[in-house]
Formats: sequence, C-alpha cells, structure tokens
Amino acid sequence: MIKLFDTFTRKKRKFVPIEKGKVRMYCCGLTVYNYAHIGNLRTYIFEDVLRRMFEYNGFQVIHVMNVTDVGHLTSDADTGEDKVEMGAKREGKTAWEIAEFYTKAFLLDMERLNILKPTILCKATDHIKEMIELIKKLEEKGYTYLTDDGLYYDTSKFKEYGKLTGMTFKELNEKLKAGARVEFNPQKRNITDFALWKFSPKDKKRQMEWDSPWGVGFPGWHIECTAMSMKYLGEHFDIHCGGIDHIPIHHTNEIAQAEAATGKKFVNYWLHGAFLVLGPGIKMAKSAGNFITLQTLIDNGYDPLAYRYLCLTAHYRSELKFEFENMKAAMNSLSTLRENVRIMKGNLESKVNKRKIAKYKKEFLNAINDDLNMPLALSILWKVVRSKELNNQEKYELVLDFDRVLGLNLDVEVKVELTEEQKRLIEEREKARKEKDWKTADEIREKLRKQGIILEDTDKGVVWKKIHSSS
Repeated sequence: MIKLFDTFTRKKRKFVPIEKGKVRMYCCGLTVYNYAHIGNLRTYIFEDVLRRMFEYNGFQVIHVMNVTDVGHLTSDADTGEDKVEMGAKREGKTAWEIAEFYTKAFLLDMERLNILKPTILCKATDHIKEMIELIKKLEEKGYTYLTDDGLYYDTSKFKEYGKLTGMTFKELNEKLKAGARVEFNPQKRNITDFALWKFSPKDKKRQMEWDSPWGVGFPGWHIECTAMSMKYLGEHFDIHCGGIDHIPIHHTNEIAQAEAATGKKFVNYWLHGAFLVLGPGIKMAKSAGNFITLQTLIDNGYDPLAYRYLCLTAHYRSELKFEFENMKAAMNSLSTLRENVRIMKGNLESKVNKRKIAKYKKEFLNAINDDLNMPLALSILWKVVRSKELNNQEKYELVLDFDRVLGLNLDVEVKVELTEEQKRLIEEREKARKEKDWKTADEIREKLRKQGIILEDTDKGVVWKKIHSSS
C-alpha cells in the first residue's frame, strides 16, 4: 500500500490511481529568468523520488513539467515586471534568449542530479492558444471582469475558493489584507482576485505579447499551469506537486480556474515539498539574493549527487538546513557507499539467499511507500552495506535495486581529475621534499587537503585520492 500526505485533507491517504497501473502527475517547473538555486532543486529531487517510487511499484508514470517563460510577474499581486523581461534587461539580451539560456541551464542541473526527464516538458509560450481557450470558458461562465490592466478572475464567484489552504474565502482575503506589503490594483473586486490575461503597457512594447479577444498582452502565471496540465493529463488527474509556497496563491488559483471551467474535481492528491533554509526562517530565494546554485557546489569540489544524497537525509515535508559542513558529510557518505560497491563488485559470490534479499526489499518498500520516508530508506541501505549476514552478491543486488529509487548512481565509477593548479602544487611539494624543505611540503599538503585532495607518500611515489574533508 502506498500512502501519501495530501495537502488538501492534511493527512496521509492511501494512493488509488484514477486508471489502474497509471499515475498522471504534474509538477510546477522553473521560471527561467535566472539559474535554479539548490532550494528549487530540492523540490525537483523530491518529485523525482516520488516518480521513481511509483515506477519501483510497477506504475507507468506520465510526468508533465512546465517551463514558465512568460507571465510570472515580480509580485503575486499581478503587479511589477515580468521576470523574464527583467532578466533580459539585466543581461542585455532578448527575453527569448534569456528563456532559452536558463531553460538549458535548468535541464543541465536536472541531468547532473540524475533527475529523470519528464515525459512531457511544456513551455508556456508554446501554449498561448490553450490558455486563451480556457479563459474564454471562464468568461462564458461569468467568472471574469475587465480592468484597465487586464482580465481578472472574480474569486468571490468560486464558492470553495481557498479550500487548499484550509481557509474560507473571507478568511483568506482578511489574511492577505493583513499581510499585504504591496499596493493592489484598486479596480480589483477582491484582494484574492488574479489576472487571467494582462494587457501590454500602453507606453512601451513588450518582447513577449500576443493578440487575444481582450487585447494585446500576455497570460497570467496561474492560467499557464492549469491549461497545460489539463491539455496533457486531462481535466481530472492524480497528482499535482510543487513547493509549499505554491499552496496559498498559485495552486489555490489553479483549482479555482480548473474547477470553475470544467465543473469537475481537478486533482486527487496535492503534494508539497518544504523549503531548504539557511537558518531559522531564512528561506533561500532569488529575490533576497541569498541563493546558491548547483554550479557553486561543483566549483567548490562537490559531486552534484552529494547534494541529492543530502536531500534524501531529510523528509520532503521537513525543512532542511543547508550548511557546507552537511555537504561535506554527504560527500563523504556518498564516496564511502561507492567504495563499498566497488569492493562488493570485485568479489561477487554466486550463491544468493532469496529469502534474505526479500526481507530487506520489503523493509525498503515499506519505507518509500510510507509517504517517501527516504531517511529510513537510506538507513536500510546502510544496514545492507554493513550487514554481516549478507554476502557481496546479495548486497550488490540490493544496492542496485534500492538505487532505482535513490538515484545516486552507486554503481558508476566517478573519474576525478586534478586541476592544473593542483598538479602544479603536487610537483612543487615533491620538489620541496627532495630539498628536505619539510615546512613547505607540509603547507602544500594542508592546502590540498582543504581542497579535498589527500596525498599519501608510498615506496612508488606520491598517490592521491579525492574526498571532501572538513577544512
């Protein structure tokens, strides 16, 4: 039995697919105006593990992810600048070039983290027609009204508005008013109302704009996901995922649009991942300028999959505090696992006790099927690696089986190359040793150790290995 924590009901529920043997799943993708930060990537790792868990259980997963390349404004109040156009100004490129560049960078990060490619990756700018058609349906049913800057959804018309948050329409409006830090469009009827279609500014031409029945402009952010998810997964599908920050506005508005247009329940299960934080209440965010990219970790000598390992050490619904000390520990754990797999592989036995293997597989399956309890799943992996009752063949088979969900590429030999600077330092140290300049030799050894390069002096000369030790 698979149990998942459903945000809507606020409890774990047994997973029952709409269609036997299939899972239809939509994941909110990146707004491509800058690099993904590792907080964004934590959410995509959780969604990848979710997909892998279903596939491990024998389901066929149709995994749809969008790329937001237009319409995401700097304010949730439908004000401010389009983030992609803002990126174009920042870098002196066109909006289309910015979107393409950061989409490629995002997909590279996904590949580095061994995140499976979505079944369908859809760009907002390729689906303007579908968005306009969906807005027309809402207009026909009386859910829209015009203002000077766009066509808006009247949230008071949707009786269950706010149900994903556990609040009523009135409660949600009062909460947003109390916490409002921006000036809302005075023509809006309710503070929760949101733009379906925004008009282009009259005093300047946007790079990304389209004709519509309401005027030249661009889609609102929320209509994009609703239109694309229903195009590829149907009007009613199994799972919708995202970060917890999507609950009160983006996903609440998606439900309002979809269910008003179709009269059907939109999604059966809502799953949300918690934040990666830098300290108590300090969320990683591009707007705050306190974000770390995957490339930053790579530049500091970390294997991207060490970050994946770190994410697996915390439950997806719990905040994970990021510290470089934790990254070092994750890197060393991953290196130790790979070394154990290499040793197992070099000395495999032919005998396998299927009963023993089945026992460990059942433990692992129970952990992942219990709302993705990956910390427990990792502990079961380590129990297998350290087991005295299992032979190398049995361990090896179990590790490969578990890695179908963990996605750590434990059976892949990682070739690590020294940089030219590191090679030069090793040569300088050898020279210092020959000249009996032990002080310089020790200083160079320590400098390399801080970079994760451990030197060993042997009868055959110096040998090195790369780990990430504490500096």
